[in-house]
Amino acid sequence: MLLLTRLNGPVFALNPDLIERAEATPDTVVTLVNGTRYVICETLVELAEMVRDYRAQTAAAAYQFPMERRNSPTASDRASRGTVVELRPGDM
Repeated sequence: MLLLTRLNGPVFALNPDLIERAEATPDTVVTLVNGTRYVICETLVELAEMVRDYRAQTAAAAYQFPMERRNSPTASDRASRGTVVELRPGDM
């Protein structure tokens, strides 16, 4: 989550995955995918850096898990794949 400051003062947390676009008009206006708009104190450059850092931290956290745990399927993974059975005409 990004901690941003509204133009009138209060700080709020925003999920950067919901950002559709951001504009400097001259205040920074963030528009979300659902059309909600926020006017924030941070500049457009600061917002872009915050989003970049958030995504870098998320990617780095994903690589902290041991490789064998990421590649070995769990029992639920195996169960969700099901079983492949060859069907021939007349089997049904």
